[in-house]
Amino acid sequence: MSLEEGLTDAELGSDPILSFATWFEEAANTGVSDPNAMCLATSSPDGTPSARMVLLQSFDQRGFVWYTNYESRKAKEIELNPKASLVFYWQSLNRSVRIEGSVVRISSEESDAYFKSRPIESRLGAWTSRQSRPIANRKALEDALSSTKERFLATATTNDRETSIPRPDFWGGYRLIPRRIEFWKSRPARLHDRLSYSRDPSSSTWTKSRLQP
Repeated sequence: MSLEEGLTDAELGSDPILSFATWFEEAANTGVSDPNAMCLATSSPDGTPSARMVLLQSFDQRGFVWYTNYESRKAKEIELNPKASLVFYWQSLNRSVRIEGSVVRISSEESDAYFKSRPIESRLGAWTSRQSRPIANRKALEDALSSTKERFLATATTNDRETSIPRPDFWGGYRLIPRRIEFWKSRPARLHDRLSYSRDPSSSTWTKSRLQP
C-alpha cells in the first residue's frame, strides 16, 4: 500500500466494525507480523496512564476481546476506571486504527472456551505467573512453573492432560465496547488521511467524519 494511495470516504462504509474486519484481513493476508498485536492503554482513577502490547483474540459487533490476568496492573486499572483505547499499526500497509470505549469482562463461558483452546504450556503459564507482582529472579519463576506442572500433570494420563488444567478464576477476557474508531492512512507531506466514526452509548448508529492530519 503506497503513500500515494489515499483513503476515500467510499472505501469505508457506514459500519466501522466491517471496515476494521476488511483492514484486519488484508493485514493478515499480506504477511504483516502479528497483525492482531495492539497497544492497550488504560489509566488509573487519578488519570495516570499506562500502555502495553497485547493480542486481539476476537472481535465482532459487540467489541474487541483480549485475555489477561485479572490481578495485573491493567486489569486493576480497568476495574477502577473501565475505559481504554486500542491502537493497531500496520507499518507495511501505512495504516493504523485507533479504538476508544468502555471495557467489560466477558462471560465465564467465553473465557473457559478460549482457555481450553490454548496450548498446555500457555495454560500452565497462566497459573504460574502472578502478573505484575515482583519476583526475586528468573529461577523463582521457573521453579513456580515446575510446581504448577507437578500440581496439574504429575498424575494426569495422556488422555487427561488436555482437561486437567482448568481456567484460573483470576484469569479471563475483557471486551472493549467501541464508542470511537479512527482509520488512519499515511500520505505524503504528512497530510495523512483520517476517517473517524463515533456513536452515543445509547445508539447503534455511527457518525463518520474526516479529520485534519
